[in-house]
Amino acid sequence: MRWSRGLLLAIAGTTAGCATLRPLSPLAPLERALVYQPQRYPHGDWTPDQLAYEDAEFRADDGTYLHGWYLPHPAPQAVVLFAHGNGGNVTHYADFLRDLRVRQNVAILGFDYRGYGRSGGKPSEAGLVMDARAARRWLSQRTGVPEQSIVLMGHSLGGGVATQLAAEDGAKALVLVSTFTSLPDVGREHMPWLAPHAIMQNRFNSREALSRYPGPVLISHGDADKLISVEQAQALFEVAPGPKQLVTVPGGRHNDGFTEEFHVALERLLTSLPAYW
Repeated sequence: MRWSRGLLLAIAGTTAGCATLRPLSPLAPLERALVYQPQRYPHGDWTPDQLAYEDAEFRADDGTYLHGWYLPHPAPQAVVLFAHGNGGNVTHYADFLRDLRVRQNVAILGFDYRGYGRSGGKPSEAGLVMDARAARRWLSQRTGVPEQSIVLMGHSLGGGVATQLAAEDGAKALVLVSTFTSLPDVGREHMPWLAPHAIMQNRFNSREALSRYPGPVLISHGDADKLISVEQAQALFEVAPGPKQLVTVPGGRHNDGFTEEFHVALERLLTSLPAYW
């Protein structure tokens, strides 16, 4: 996630006297601009070197066109759906998708939410969860693996998306990298005087959702993350009711969660899961 101080100050200026965020409030578009920072096609490298992928094209339940990159594997030890952060698009995760396929021997789909990359529409909390559900459905059909047997993985905002999907529909395992307990909790860490729990429309309450997901969970977070504190990762770890691991990256910042320690822990998680067939 990326939080702009200028936008936060603009929000502060519009919240004077506002007790509750309304859909038509002047605060609403400022919040959306802060939470969702998409980069649309053609921004990014859409022909990356040494990335053998298939274009995935599918539609959400409301008809929104969605796009992603699918990296197949001839004998995957797991099938993974990856939900990225609040900025950029799928092209910014090309190296990670490649590394994960090679190191962990997985088939993986990275997709763009509505309004990101080549996907149509405009982002919203309900829309992003709908997009993830459609992406998992496509991945299940492409691989022949049942939807609930797919591993869900999310980075930052994508962790909120993946957690909601796991809580609502189940998952074989859940992997969270540099994610939060809720969006208002992130806002409170930066500008508590705005009372974000009262005014924010976008919630992504991962703490509550994770408490309803009984499956295996891996959480990775840097202890020097200035955007989302490591205490939020620890709070998520505490509420997870099933088998769980917490990887704390010494000196790790917000985008430093994909470390060697993370890959070792992920391999341990994946090898502990029952086979697909």
